[in-house]
Amino acid sequence: MSKGRLEAFSDGVIAILITIMVLELRPPEGTDLEALAPLAPVFLSYVLSFVNIAIYWNNHHHTLQAATAVNGRVLWANMFLLFWLSLFTFVTAWMGENGFAPIPTAVYACVLLLAALSYTLLLRALIAVPGQSPALAIAIGKDRKGLASLALYIVAIPVALVAPFVAVALVVAVAVIWFIPDRRIERVLAR
Repeated sequence: MSKGRLEAFSDGVIAILITIMVLELRPPEGTDLEALAPLAPVFLSYVLSFVNIAIYWNNHHHTLQAATAVNGRVLWANMFLLFWLSLFTFVTAWMGENGFAPIPTAVYACVLLLAALSYTLLLRALIAVPGQSPALAIAIGKDRKGLASLALYIVAIPVALVAPFVAVALVVAVAVIWFIPDRRIERVLAR
């Protein structure tokens, strides 16, 4: 089975998600700079989600560059990832429009956790494909970066209920960890 269709479909879905997310941004009623102030939480949550989707797209691209084959299990794992990414639009709007209130922020962190978990499952499914190049498994290794991300998201969920901005800081920390595309894959592919 060719990985080209998987890449093209995923790229299309991600492009649509970014488009839908930006359409949720509404211009202010007023014409002065003060009219923008109430939109700050909406804009900040949009930026955070845009960065997260960009990180997933970059790492998805790098991962598939290292993969030599896909199968049905990989296709379903990829769909699972795209499902959670598709919820970013909803949770981003809910969190932003409610000024980072505890429940929307906790749900946002939960969706991020499930997206990260689904990406981990996608990696494991790719590595397990019969005939897969060992380069991917070598590059991923023990996936400490992925496990650290899952742990930070798990902590962010209950923290959001009592200190939403601390939870957002944890989510931002994960984004910072992943902002540079996964160099493990780049190093293995360069060999």
